[in-house]
Amino acid sequence: MRLIVVSNRAPVTVVDEDGRHTYRQSAGGLATGLQSYLDTCATADEGHTGDVWIGWPGAIPPEEDEASIAADLMRGHDVRPVFLSEEDVRDYYDGFCNQTLWPLFHYFTSFTSYRDDQWECYKRVNEKFCDAIMEELDEDAKVWVHDYHLMLVPGMVRKRAPDATIGFFLHIPFPSYELFRLLPSRWREELLEGLLGADLVGFHTYDYTQYFLRCVLKILGNENSFGQIERDARFVKADTFPMGIDYARFADTCDTAEVREKLEDLRGQLSDQKVILSVDRLDYTKGIVNKLHAYELFLDQNPEWHGKVVLTLVVVPSRTGVMQYEEIKAEIDEIVGSINGRYGSIDWTPILYQYKALPFEELLGLYRLGDVAMVTPERDGMNLIAKEYLSCRLDGSGVLLLSEMAGASSELGEALVVNPNSTSEMADGLLQALETPRDDQVARNRPMQQRLRRYDVVHWAREFLGELLYVKHKQESRETSHVDTGSLQRLLADYAEAKNRLLAIDYDGTLVPLTATPGEAVPGRDAKDLLGSLATDSRNRVMLVSGRDRQTLEKWFGELNVMLVAEHGAWTKSPGMDWATTRPLSSEWKVELITILETYVDRLPRSFVEEKEFSIAWHYRRSDPELGSLRVRELFDELLALTANINVQVIQGSKVIEIRNSGVDKGYAVAQAADVDSYDFVLALGDDWTDEDMFKVLPERAYTLRIGTAPTSARFTLRDQRNAFELLKQLTRVDQPSLRSP
Repeated sequence: MRLIVVSNRAPVTVVDEDGRHTYRQSAGGLATGLQSYLDTCATADEGHTGDVWIGWPGAIPPEEDEASIAADLMRGHDVRPVFLSEEDVRDYYDGFCNQTLWPLFHYFTSFTSYRDDQWECYKRVNEKFCDAIMEELDEDAKVWVHDYHLMLVPGMVRKRAPDATIGFFLHIPFPSYELFRLLPSRWREELLEGLLGADLVGFHTYDYTQYFLRCVLKILGNENSFGQIERDARFVKADTFPMGIDYARFADTCDTAEVREKLEDLRGQLSDQKVILSVDRLDYTKGIVNKLHAYELFLDQNPEWHGKVVLTLVVVPSRTGVMQYEEIKAEIDEIVGSINGRYGSIDWTPILYQYKALPFEELLGLYRLGDVAMVTPERDGMNLIAKEYLSCRLDGSGVLLLSEMAGASSELGEALVVNPNSTSEMADGLLQALETPRDDQVARNRPMQQRLRRYDVVHWAREFLGELLYVKHKQESRETSHVDTGSLQRLLADYAEAKNRLLAIDYDGTLVPLTATPGEAVPGRDAKDLLGSLATDSRNRVMLVSGRDRQTLEKWFGELNVMLVAEHGAWTKSPGMDWATTRPLSSEWKVELITILETYVDRLPRSFVEEKEFSIAWHYRRSDPELGSLRVRELFDELLALTANINVQVIQGSKVIEIRNSGVDKGYAVAQAADVDSYDFVLALGDDWTDEDMFKVLPERAYTLRIGTAPTSARFTLRDQRNAFELLKQLTRVDQPSLRSP
């Protein structure tokens, strides 16, 4: 397998030092975690060959230097760079990514901007990444796209490479529907469409997965079954994969001589004081200000701890120059100074504050030093700091005070979990953490450590990629009945040689696309011309087999030399003849049942009743999909009870419940209207459950084709309505003398 990893930042950063380009490993959990997986695969010889990482190398070099930098990165690091302009960085990265998606997805709606120019730049940069992927994509490659910066990329790649294997993983929270809907409708639809271009979409927690599925349902109208979404004649899986860390690397390194030496130095500086550790990137989502207020409240309520405890506060610089981050930095500085001034003494400083990124060994020394790790973001996709801290507590000691708003809290249930918006709850948590006996600390930590050791970052990546391959295999197994090139050529050849042909064609979803309401699906000139062209061939008998009422079909197609079948077989009309029923039918039952359906119209806004002569239908395609799924179950059960003793059938279709006379269906109509055995070529084309009756009555030699991926009695399937229309157009273009064999 060849893996193409795609992320906003490449794992290598280009640095300009006195006009000379140098290359450094990028920081961050994604870069280090995935690199650990790739290194493990290379060491274990797990079949990865030619892996490449696509990303921005963090610099804006002169255009004339890009080629040499790209060559260096590919040759030395297997990185294909995507170069961004200053405008891209401003409007895509600093703009739409971090002024729109980041605050909104973290529930900071007041910080969210909605600028069209930034959205357009976001799309352009996503196209740049798509271009880079297409240059690397081959038949063996699997594409794994990461994070909110590139949410459009899967859909873009899918359009250019329909059969590609594509995974996407979101490393930040996915918000609830009520938050996601704040995006302009076009943006939110395109973002979801982009994600659904993937075969597998992964999230850190079950909640994020469910929020995503609900947004897909509410905004795009696509339901799911156990996370499986049917979409454009294919399915997409959404699932939960909590990202781990390179546990062995942290556990092994923190016991090295260098880390032990740093630990002893730190202990010497703090004498016997208990250490509360806080390590966060500077960001409003991390809850640093709330954390400081909670510590201040703790000191105010527990004077006996004065001089006995210290908060070691490490804030890693981030997005310097951005106003919101500068304001947070100033507020943190002010609060730290206030607490130290109010509570400190000559021999005790309550907060030891560092505003810098720490070397790896020094960070591990702090993890080993901290008696309590205070990880209390206001909202966080996962938060790997919590996991890193636990991996370094080799003796099992220490207490993790963890925000319930961090994704890690769903895995680390043995931690002391607090609400980061409550300073009193966090202050009480600090006291409990500091007073927890050592045996209780070990009892809490060991199960979490064992879990983290088993489900490390390598396990996480293997599980995601394994599920991606499984989903792709399931998709391909569904496609075995798709009309391939060979089958299509045989169909066209048989059509060309046949002298007596029967063509039974559905209307809605087959000849024309499905629409929100039946009245919108008026046939265009192209559909009428196509039917007319097929019907003018003397060897063809064309049947338009529809659920439409006879008046509508007469109005639209009455002038064509086509046999019309209305109401799923209740009525038929041959060219030049009058309409006739296929069997004696009753409509007396409609009066009572229409009343029931109208009640449900009142209970479900935007649903409506369609009445025909011998059938009635309740449509809810335009209604709220969640409420619709509830109401349709209620109505279906009620109708089954009411019709148990009368000669009608209740059928649930795609966003519709239909009630009609028993024994009336498309299969019966086709069998009654045509002696199928007298035709040497038979084709039936449809898109839903009503067409299954037609497929079942036709002989095995018939070319029966259903649009979509649903289970079917048809011999073949087509991807979508466009494929069906194109197939019929190909029939009109068949040149008989040139088509004599497959």
